[in-house]
Amino acid sequence: MRKTTIVASLGWLLLTGVIRIEGQDQHPILDQVANKVIQKYQTSTCQQLWAERAQKAPPSPQEQKATQFLKSDPQMRTLFLNKVAAPIANKMFECGMIP
Repeated sequence: MRKTTIVASLGWLLLTGVIRIEGQDQHPILDQVANKVIQKYQTSTCQQLWAERAQKAPPSPQEQKATQFLKSDPQMRTLFLNKVAAPIANKMFECGMIP
């Protein structure tokens, strides 16, 4: 699953009110989406990640809304990024995608 697709899914869930900010342990859907992102990076090969990066498809309107939502909601963005950042960064480092 592409990162932008996952962000779009998260955004849709946020925009429709399925996910609400109440407490860190009260976000089962956020956790599910974050876990899908983590699993995607952990199970993808470096070649798959490089190929996906090379595609650089423009974001869909739904993906743009999701991204804008995460930009406008620092608390939700923090919860999401705190969960996915380390696994993504580690895989990208292994694949030579970041120094």
